[in-house]
Amino acid sequence: MKVPLRAIDPQLRIGALVPKTLLRWFLRSASHALPPRMGRLPGCAASSVRIPRADGTMLRLLVLRPRDGGPSEGLPGMYWIHGGGYAGGWPEIDAERYRALLGCSPSVLVSPDYRWSREAPYPAAVDDCYAGLVWMKENAASLGIRTDQLFIGGSSAGGGLAVATSLLARDRGEVRLAFQMPLFPMMDDRMQTASMKDNDAPMWDERATRQGWAGYLGPLFGTDAVPKYASPARETDYRGLPPAYTYVGSCDPFRDETVAYVRNLQAAGVEATVVVHEGGYHAFELVNPRARLTKAAYAGLIAAFEDAVRTRFCKQDEPSGIPPWPVPGAGP
Repeated sequence: MKVPLRAIDPQLRIGALVPKTLLRWFLRSASHALPPRMGRLPGCAASSVRIPRADGTMLRLLVLRPRDGGPSEGLPGMYWIHGGGYAGGWPEIDAERYRALLGCSPSVLVSPDYRWSREAPYPAAVDDCYAGLVWMKENAASLGIRTDQLFIGGSSAGGGLAVATSLLARDRGEVRLAFQMPLFPMMDDRMQTASMKDNDAPMWDERATRQGWAGYLGPLFGTDAVPKYASPARETDYRGLPPAYTYVGSCDPFRDETVAYVRNLQAAGVEATVVVHEGGYHAFELVNPRARLTKAAYAGLIAAFEDAVRTRFCKQDEPSGIPPWPVPGAGP
């Protein structure tokens, strides 16, 4: 899908002037940089914890909680996974989304600083994400989280990892999720949709997607041996997954896979909503935070989160509707 300038919202066309080579340079050089500092979020206190991986290394989790004087228990828990093409980024880069989510409803947010594909390809990232989710559930009482309101979300590659982690949670039967918010998720390594083929939109296109998948999947890339926990669009049974809300731009290469995911959920009897923002490309909110489309995207995100806080509950001892599947590990 070629993306002419006229197809892009006028307030976002400045993104077409940003050379995509700068973004690719960032992803290549990110391993030599330090994570940005967490800015002050009104009413929230930021901290980090480190939990051990199976190999003895440590996984860092960013934790955002209400400051002293705010509610300290009975709060929803949002597990948020950052994007970066599976190749870079840190939890702190999504500060604006945290501001939107936590500013509308008192909650606790946990975000994993998962391993990048250049450090360790699949299944390292999804293993980290799942381990962090289990930690959030097991430490819910000390975090002030109610265990019947565990939510998960993420953007771009983080959205794909959110779906993969949701699949693992369902199949292993260890964590029951009440709601998911995978925004414009990168979740189909096959790259055969109409919105993906020949996509040349600003910020992120087909070429960048191919590089991202090749780095994450390694020798699995381009084969039929890719597991669903690596590329969640390969799943064929969507029963038992949590209700979902997502949005995507009409020019985003991930548009069609995002819409297909929601339709698959709906076909399986799962409540799911997708909003396609006309004229938006990948991560357009970062380019112009004051654009009409950005404001609409955040308004929809906030409304969906507030509704989930009011209505989405799932007790940890409730059956999922399908029996947990034996999953010895996330890898092939």
